[in-house]
Amino acid sequence: MTFSVAAIDPQTGMAGCVITSSSICVASRCAFVKTGTGVALTQNVTNPDLGPAALEAMANGQKPDDILQAFHQQDPGLQWRQLGMLNMQDEKAMFSGEHALGIHAMASGKHCLALGNLLANDKVPAAMVAYFESSEEAFPLRLIKALQAGLAAGGEMGPLHSAGVLISGEPEWPVIDLRVDWHEEPLTELENLWTLYEPQMAAYVTRAKNPADSESFGVPGDE
Repeated sequence: MTFSVAAIDPQTGMAGCVITSSSICVASRCAFVKTGTGVALTQNVTNPDLGPAALEAMANGQKPDDILQAFHQQDPGLQWRQLGMLNMQDEKAMFSGEHALGIHAMASGKHCLALGNLLANDKVPAAMVAYFESSEEAFPLRLIKALQAGLAAGGEMGPLHSAGVLISGEPEWPVIDLRVDWHEEPLTELENLWTLYEPQMAAYVTRAKNPADSESFGVPGDE
């Protein structure tokens, strides 16, 4: 049903995740980031409440492992979930419940973790981690390409239909929030979106922080 990667980039201070699924609009309910805090993924038979709860707890200084233990008490459906949490200190927690669907697996590496369920094989998360760790591309593209590496390693059993990449940076809002909510080739389309968005990303931050320094909006009437 879903496979994903969460990661941090100590050099830039970015934290982000990338996710894809055969289900519609997967990134809208499964991917969560918070500036200066980290990343949370909640997937399989997902409970979207767990993402913001994990980030709030991490922001308050709780360790991912402790948060996961608390979720066992707070969510009676946790055995149907698959979770990943990663803070800016590279402390991680991962979980696949006993009712996780099909072939499910997890993997972790330096500054990253990966999860998947209903997979074609159990090597998919490890392939994504291996790509992320070995790549020298810019952080957002590393994430997108790591997801593509998961597809190349087998992906999930069904056809993919949605994908998204969500990344925090210096501002309080995500500096990258790109989603393909339904498409026959969502990973290709996600990379295409990033190619279009990358040259404009800094300008949107400038518009928020220093409007007087903003370049032309490039729309009719703003010459």
